[in-house]
Parts: sequence; structure tokens; C-alpha cells
Amino acid sequence: MKDNRLLEMRVFRSVIDGGGFTAAAHILGVSQSSISYTLDNLEKRLGVRLMHRSTRGFRLTEEGRKFAASCAEIIALVDQAEGAIATAKSHVVGDLRVTAPIAFGTDQIVPRIPAFLQRHAGLNMILSLDDQNANLIEENFDVAIRMGRLTDSALISKKICDLQRIVVASPRFISNFGKPKTPQDLANFNCLMWHGSREHLNRWPFQTPTGVQNIVANGNFRGSNGLTLVQLCLEGVGIMRMAEHLSLPLIRDGTLVPLLKEYQAIDNTAIHAVYLPERHLLPKIRSFIEYLSEVFRVPPWK
Repeated sequence: MKDNRLLEMRVFRSVIDGGGFTAAAHILGVSQSSISYTLDNLEKRLGVRLMHRSTRGFRLTEEGRKFAASCAEIIALVDQAEGAIATAKSHVVGDLRVTAPIAFGTDQIVPRIPAFLQRHAGLNMILSLDDQNANLIEENFDVAIRMGRLTDSALISKKICDLQRIVVASPRFISNFGKPKTPQDLANFNCLMWHGSREHLNRWPFQTPTGVQNIVANGNFRGSNGLTLVQLCLEGVGIMRMAEHLSLPLIRDGTLVPLLKEYQAIDNTAIHAVYLPERHLLPKIRSFIEYLSEVFRVPPWK
């Protein structure tokens, strides 16, 4: 039988710590309806009302205040217990669950796992590659690698390195269709686009004399997997705005050609490692993030 009591406690505390259901949903990376559903089940199981809800927010009941204090203590004790066991050892031990975007994970994280595991012989690592942002609590991840701008949340983040994207096409595409000369010309070219949670990346920024201008990419293919878009770009299907860690090596060996270089906008974004606040003292998490910071202090694709 699945025991969701600790999950319910974390959700309840997230609503309190975040100041509302919307903030809790951002913190946990879930929908507000999921937060409401979890709290409804918690109150039903306990047989008491923990909070009074309204369109303006919520107010804890007396039982809710007592339960909130107990939840904070229990969550802290669980994390401290795990941390104490790991700290007592001379090396990092236990299971480390990590999630990362498919392309960056495949291209940059996976090749660096062997050296990390060699440093920590008592560690077991579980890696999940997914272009959808995972819920760290519900999916039981210790660390998530996130690309781009972070949404406001109570997750602790550590910047790993800067992130830049470059507009590129394959020589085959250019031979068949030519090159755009200005960002506006992209309207006449097939562009490869994101589908799903990353559709915001279909707005391509360009530096112009009047400032940064966003061009909405259009084309005949959308995908939710970054490596799929890269493969189609390499096959000459369309133009792509591709992350530097993939595009720069392929540009250097002639596999891809940069486009609209004179309009290149600087992305004020980064690659981060994020984790839950109460888990920052766990050696397995701290050692992995320190390792990533060391590896990517000078990005290997530069």
C-alpha cells in the first residue's frame, strides 16, 4: 500500500511557506488543482479542517497550525536522519536521483557520470532524462538540471554555467533553400519548433538597431524532445535555434552553419541545478552539485 503521508506534509508546508496555492504549485512544479486535491485528501484522512480557503488566500485553523508545526519537525527529522547516515561515512553513500533535459543530459551529463561515481564508490545514481520539468517531491528527485530562466519558486538553485543559443542550419538545407539575410526573412523559411512546456523557445530574440526583437518561428514540425529537433536540423529539414553545447562543436567541424550572426542576441539565461531547501545539507546532493560546478566552470564546448 502506497504511503503518501510525507508527500501530503510537504505539500501542506509548501502552501504555508509559499503563502498560497499558486506559489506552492510553482514550488512543486504541479498544477493548483493537484495541490487542492492533495490537501483535500489530507483533510479527509485526518477528519479535520486544516485551513479555511477563499479567493483572497487561506487561513489556518487551530488544528492546521498545530499540524503545520509537526510537519516541519517531521520533514526536518527525515532529512536529518538521511544526512546523518551519509555524513557518518567517510564517503558519499546512498541513492542519488537526478533529472535533466534530454539533449544536455545525453551530451554533457552522461559522459561525466563515470568520473563522479569513481569518486564516490558507495553512491548509486539514478538518472532520468526528460524535457518536461519534473516535480522533485512527487517524483522523488534529489537534483534537477534546469535550462533557461527559473520560475519564481522556493527551490534552491546553483548556477552551473551560462546558456546561449545560436540559429543554425545544415549545409544541405542552405544548398536547397538559401540563407535568411534578416530576422524578418525567417518568415519565408522552415523553422523547427518546440511543442509543449517549452513553446516559449519558439520566440527567437535578435539584436537590432532599435533593441532586441522577438521573431516567432514557424514551420512544419514541432517536437517536445530536443534531440529530435537537432536530428531534423542535421537532416536539412529546417532552421533551429540550438543550445551552444550542441551547436558550437558542430559549427567548428562544418556540420552546421551559423545564421544571422550579426543579429545574435545575448541570452541572459543559464543552466542551473535545483533542489529542495531542506535537502541542502545532504552530502550526496552537495557533492554532485560541487562536481558539476567544477566540470562546467569553463564550459567544455567553448
